[in-house]
Order: sequence, then structure tokens, then C-alpha cells
Amino acid sequence: MFDVFKNRLEITGTLTTVTALHIGVGRSTEPIGSDLPVLKDALGRPLIPGSSLKGALRSRLESFLRGIDPALARDPSELTSSEQVRLVNQIKNTYGDDDATLTQKLIEATDWVSQAFGSPWLAGKVQIRDLPVVREAWFGQYQERDGVAIDRDTETAAEGKLYDFQVVPANTPFQFHAVVENAEAWELGLLAIGLHQLETEQIPLGGGRSRGLGVVRLEIGAVYWFDSEGDPRRLLTYLQELVAGERHPLSPEEAAALRQDWVEALVAKLTAVAPVGPRS
Repeated sequence: MFDVFKNRLEITGTLTTVTALHIGVGRSTEPIGSDLPVLKDALGRPLIPGSSLKGALRSRLESFLRGIDPALARDPSELTSSEQVRLVNQIKNTYGDDDATLTQKLIEATDWVSQAFGSPWLAGKVQIRDLPVVREAWFGQYQERDGVAIDRDTETAAEGKLYDFQVVPANTPFQFHAVVENAEAWELGLLAIGLHQLETEQIPLGGGRSRGLGVVRLEIGAVYWFDSEGDPRRLLTYLQELVAGERHPLSPEEAAALRQDWVEALVAKLTAVAPVGPRS
């Protein structure tokens, strides 16, 4: 799947907190400070793990595909480790002498979301890097919130269960950077739908979401796209431009047109495997 370089999509932008955000690291062991601090980098600035954002994005897309056909978004974790090994070994024992066929059979045994985002036996094509805070906008302005555990029987505060937790305030910007390599058009369409959900504040992050925390908004800044189209000369030119630092982002119109093409490819694929129509 990655033995030949075919295409690369790179997206940069800003992910801004609409409401306060709490991505925690568990209970603090410090004698002073917040009971539940947020995740920070080595310099004490807030950080959103790329894995957290990728997981939230993946979960939303899985819910969409399961609404069409549950088989399109099976949870790899539902298989035990031994079952995963047994599945992969069974395919290897049958097709191990033909690498191309082996790869194809592994892909066929993998649900759609896992083909793009990865599974225990298949590397993901979508990479989302850790999101550091925009330094120019950060002045150490953490906030402390109070929390209390509720006794479900009395519907009052449970005795001795008062705690505080730390949050990153609203309107804090983080740097967004995603890279996708060797993706099919329909996989890019799936990603485009997920990114639109982030752009429209539909995917919350972190803890405390039931109390309104974690609403974020993505603003895409630059989109870079390269497709070799099987032409070695195109790839050679692309590599020369990379070395020379001559990358050029797509115009907003070009990016919008590509996004539409990719979404249409996804819809066509979905319609082919799960025709959409009135249910009897």
C-alpha cells in the first residue's frame, strides 16, 4: 500500500476552542495546584494530542458509515489479539506467496474507516500531528473550574467529593497539521466530511463535554495536493520543487473543487455497496 508513492494531501490551519477545553492527564500528585490538570508540553503550554483529534474524527465518521451499513465501520478492538493474529495468519497462509494479492486480501478484510485511519494489521493513511498552541496567542491563562460528584440517590453533592479541574479558555488557537498519503478518492471524501464536521463545530474534544466543554472550530489555512498520476516525470518535478522550497498551495477554488470530487467519489462507492432508497 505504501511501497510506491502515489499522492499526498497536506492541510494546515488553526483549531480554535469555542468553549473551554479539558484534555487531562489524570489526577495530579502535586501537593498544590489543580486536582485534574490539562496536558501540557515540555514548556508548560497546552497541547492537543493528534491521536485525540484523530480518534474523535474517526469516531464521528464511523457513526455515519454505521448508519448506512454497520459492516463499513467495524471496531477492530472487538477482535481479541489472538483473533487478530488468526485472521492475518489465515490470509498470509493462503496468499503469502503473492505480495500484491496478500495486500489486497488484507484490505478487503478491513472495514472502510480502518482502511483510511488504520487497524492493528494495516497502517493508516491519515496522520494528524500533535497540535501545539499558537505561541503568540498564549500567555499562560489557564482557568480553574470547580466540580463535585453527585450522589444519584439523594441527588445532592456527595460528601467529600469536591474537586477542581484545569481548562484551557475559549478562543485559544492551536496549530493544525494533517498529512494523507496514497489515499483513494473516496477515502479523501471521507476525510473531507470529517473536516467539515470540525469546521462546523460538530466534533467536541476532551472531557466535560456533557457540561459544554470541548467545542472546537477548524479553520483551514493552506491545502497542498500532489498526484503523480503514474507519471515518473511529475514525481521528479515534485521532488525538485520540494527540495527548492517551491511548494504552492491550492487556491480556495481549486481546493473546493477537489473536495467536491472526492465527496462525490465516496457517495458513488457508498451507493454501489449500499444503495440508498426508501426502506420497505
